Amino acid sequence: MSSNAEFLWYIPNDVRPGHRGDSTVENHNSLEMLTSHAKELEDHGWKGALIGTGWGRPDTFTVAASLAARTTTFEPLIAIRPGYWRPAHFASAAATLDYLTGGRVRINIVSGKDNLSAYGDSEGDQAHRYARTKEFMRLVRRLWAEENITYAGEHFKVSESTVMPRIEVRGDRRHPKLYFGGASEAAERVSATEADIQLFWGEPLEGVRERITRLKALSRELDRDLPPLEFGLRITTLVRDTTEQAWADAEAKVAEMAKSKGTGWNDHLQAVAVGQQRLLDLHRRGEVLDDNLYTTPGKFGGGGAGTTWLVGSAADVARSLRKYQELGITHFVLSDTPYLSEIKRQGDQLLPLLRS
Repeated sequence: MSSNAEFLWYIPNDVRPGHRGDSTVENHNSLEMLTSHAKELEDHGWKGALIGTGWGRPDTFTVAASLAARTTTFEPLIAIRPGYWRPAHFASAAATLDYLTGGRVRINIVSGKDNLSAYGDSEGDQAHRYARTKEFMRLVRRLWAEENITYAGEHFKVSESTVMPRIEVRGDRRHPKLYFGGASEAAERVSATEADIQLFWGEPLEGVRERITRLKALSRELDRDLPPLEFGLRITTLVRDTTEQAWADAEAKVAEMAKSKGTGWNDHLQAVAVGQQRLLDLHRRGEVLDDNLYTTPGKFGGGGAGTTWLVGSAADVARSLRKYQELGITHFVLSDTPYLSEIKRQGDQLLPLLRS
């Protein structure tokens, strides 16, 4: 792979044990346990990790700040929602953590529906939700780059607002990168103009190629005034010593999912968004697409990045990820369970092949 490819993992951040087949252990979500994940990521070649969000989970920003304080190179990709945060409040919090960590902050903006009434939000319909997200992203970026901002939009307003401390420009990095997902037309229009990195879930290569082409065209059509949009892949990678063992373990996992009706796997299925529905529909095209994209987990309760899996030996999975990279993917967010042991296995077996 090219030298600019980056590899992150996933930290589930869930009060319930056993997330997507994870080991059920005491204190699974304690600071000590989560810190052990972050430190293993540092030790086994990973850049950092996406930290999951949603009402009913521990606050993602607090977890990210705590892990950053206990590590030296770990970069948290912090999932946040407009509506849960106000733009100036968020811009200040992120700038502060970025300053304290020496520029280790990344942000994943999430627009999907959540338990809005629990924290006093009302996002309205899809058009309203994405219009607000677009405004949020644009205003946050301005607050990081400019001073004495006065702005009055449809959803937010500030007056003579200056965020302190100021974001330090570090080479080409002018501020924390803004990751964004979503496959609806409304989501793609936001991504084409406001995101730094568009994250895809594990679709077949042809689907990803089609979406990259469309997003590049949209960027031109909508007069994007930011650096070119980059692309990322969030996917489950089930890696074992041999191809045969990987498929045996994948099928055994799916059998357990079928028995439990997807309990602990389907946290993205409460409200099925366009991107999630695209994944759920894939198993109708076949159990295995491309070389080793396993679609059956979605049939038995897999949600989000757990809907499709790349399965095989380290060489098999590396070969498939390189094909995504050839399409223009440069940011990879991988995971498998048990999360802690797979950090080590895939860090030691998979990452060296991707970097060779």
